[in-house]
Amino acid sequence: MDVLAAADPTLPGSPADGRRHTLPPGLLDALRAAVGPGGVAVDPDVTASYARDMMPLAPAGTPGAVVLPTDTGQVAAVVRACAEAGVPIVPRGAGSGLSGAANAVDGAVTLVMTRMDAILEVDEANRLAVVQPGVVNRDLRRAVESRGLFYAPDPSSYDWCTLGGNLSTNAGGLCCVKYGVTTDAVLGLQVVLASGEVLRTGRRTVKGVAGYDLTRLIVGSEGTLGVITEATLSLRPLPAAPCTLVAAFSSAEQAGAAVTGAVRAGLVPSLLEIMDATSITAVERHTGVRMLGDEDTPAALLLGQSDAGGALGMAEMEHLERVCLAAGAVFSFVTDDLAEGRMLLQARRDVLTALETLGSWLTDDVCVPRTAIAPLIAACARIAAEEGVVVAVVGHAGDGNMHPTLVYDAADPAHVAAAHRAFDRILTAGTELGGTVTGEHGIGRIKQDFLAREIGPVGLSVHRAIKAALDPQGLFNPGSMFSMR
Repeated sequence: MDVLAAADPTLPGSPADGRRHTLPPGLLDALRAAVGPGGVAVDPDVTASYARDMMPLAPAGTPGAVVLPTDTGQVAAVVRACAEAGVPIVPRGAGSGLSGAANAVDGAVTLVMTRMDAILEVDEANRLAVVQPGVVNRDLRRAVESRGLFYAPDPSSYDWCTLGGNLSTNAGGLCCVKYGVTTDAVLGLQVVLASGEVLRTGRRTVKGVAGYDLTRLIVGSEGTLGVITEATLSLRPLPAAPCTLVAAFSSAEQAGAAVTGAVRAGLVPSLLEIMDATSITAVERHTGVRMLGDEDTPAALLLGQSDAGGALGMAEMEHLERVCLAAGAVFSFVTDDLAEGRMLLQARRDVLTALETLGSWLTDDVCVPRTAIAPLIAACARIAAEEGVVVAVVGHAGDGNMHPTLVYDAADPAHVAAAHRAFDRILTAGTELGGTVTGEHGIGRIKQDFLAREIGPVGLSVHRAIKAALDPQGLFNPGSMFSMR
């Protein structure tokens, strides 16, 4: 029997808290009528698995029900039923987020979009795709690559994160330096509003400035303004096979100087990543492979790629190599061998997996001016020493988006508290360096105070006015991004 169909609505909301988070009378029947009995779960063993995303410090409640729709009509019916009952809705994808934006609210309906996973159209002539929100990022990339096309946004979790989550958080990735973040690839959306009405934003044309840009308003809104049920995405021609650079530095300051030198030189690589010594050591320990062979572990490593193709790509990476050497690189290597390039890039993608072997991890997300990368790394090292936690810094050096990752003992309350303090101190350091508290992960339920400080009281009042206009009952993902009070 389908476990979703067999759920008992009278069971407690969570094995952990022992509380009941049942739905109002009649709502469960309305939800089952909307999506079918196999699309509704209230069994605590099932709902508990949808309680939170991958941000361990963000608060999470217990869903009153988990609902899995399969089309826009079902989503609209669920929204109308919840609005009539006054029950909040938390939209959710695969749960790969790192801000708590998909975390459950006690007694609310968690609306899981993963069954809406169809690639509805690939228009090669106009270089666009129409997709449902449950499509996995990697699956779209592979589907369009077979047609000589390329979907650029590539979060580190691209092999399992869904496009709906990418849209809701305006996710970035390793290729942002050249191709931008998710919103730069979105032409239009289909969105279910709080009224249950279906809104279409944007268009299929390359240009269009008719009216407010509602598409960009919805992208990055973390499910607080509507539920995305379809997206029209811009595609690019499939890039050429990449050329890859690796450069090692004896200090983070030298690596930072290389990044700013590349910017001054007008270089726009398709990828430019940085790893500090803690990250490098963790990966080498995890894989058993020295990234630079017999060379000593450096203080910082830059990984660059060019997808310009052939001689152009090699020339771009050789130019970047000269910039790195001028900044003080102690080792550099350029290759157009695909296997070598994949191996070097895999080391960057392996950082979180490697850190998991050391303890629980918590990834921060702070974006600073590229000239402030080295000062941020120095600040992270100081905070790590003062709080007694491990902080490994990796990030997208090409756009200044850094991901200091904390490793701590989750079984030790004092160590958890230290990790939380370090997390907050890193955000403060980033803003003091002229940065922002999130470059791509979003605000969620972990950075609300920091958002309020960053945008100020006038900015916060504008956010609240927009929220009130589109969601007057405040039922869409309450508690994410900002409070209404």
